Amino acid sequence: MQPLGVDEPTTVGPYRLLGRLGSGGMGRVYLGRSAGGRTVAVKIVHPHFALDEEFRARFRREVDAARRVGGAWTAPVLDADPEAAVPWVATGYAAGPSLASAVAAAGPLAEHSVRVLGAGLAEALAPVHELGLVHRYVKPSNVL
Repeated sequence: MQPLGVDEPTTVGPYRLLGRLGSGGMGRVYLGRSAGGRTVAVKIVHPHFALDEEFRARFRREVDAARRVGGAWTAPVLDADPEAAVPWVATGYAAGPSLASAVAAAGPLAEHSVRVLGAGLAEALAPVHELGLVHRYVKPSNVL
């Protein structure tokens, strides 16, 4: 986790932001905490996307779709404000290294580990596909 920069928000909706977990083409992801003490991951879209109504419509659809996905292996959507000046979504936080970090630190996974991981990914994606959705962000940095 990286410390918050001077140009980054310290709160979003009801969440206090503790640090930056990562950044991608769509936005930044922060570690946040609710008033009740729950740790969450908060994705805030890049501000230039907030001006694009087509993007906002897609973001609303993605949040709605993510709310419908169940399963033990996906982070649940806890809160979102797609209508905010800068849209955001809060999900359950899953601690631990990403697959990308684990491979970078320890090298390629053993064959058995790859098989177990593949089965787990298939189980995690099954509810997504049952709803007729496509997960566009399955990549090693998003697999925890």
